[in-house]
Amino acid sequence: MWKLGQKIVIVADQFEQNLPVGEYGYIIAYDRNVDNAFDYIIRVPKANKNFVVPKTDIELEEVLIQYEVERVEREALIDFALATHNEELFKRIMNGDIVEEEIELGPEPQNRADFIRQINLKAWI
Repeated sequence: MWKLGQKIVIVADQFEQNLPVGEYGYIIAYDRNVDNAFDYIIRVPKANKNFVVPKTDIELEEVLIQYEVERVEREALIDFALATHNEELFKRIMNGDIVEEEIELGPEPQNRADFIRQINLKAWI
């Protein structure tokens, strides 16, 4: 549940209430009625109106900014890979591997029986 007064952006109009999609608003109240499909009451200053909306119709401004930053960063990496003819980087970006770098942790710890077997083998040789 988001805080009162938090800045949001209207991203959809699920119940076709003529919401101003793409506009900013502020959460002014919660709708705690469990029989109701709406979650929040928001204020849209540009429209000078209050709207009752479900949670799926709104998104926090910070989240949308983060999505946009990730998109711009990915596009810049693609442009760089194309400009430098770096085929490996291009394939990693397009496959989504650039975000998930593999970390090598080293050898896994052995259990006691394997360790003793390895020591006995080296002692035999």
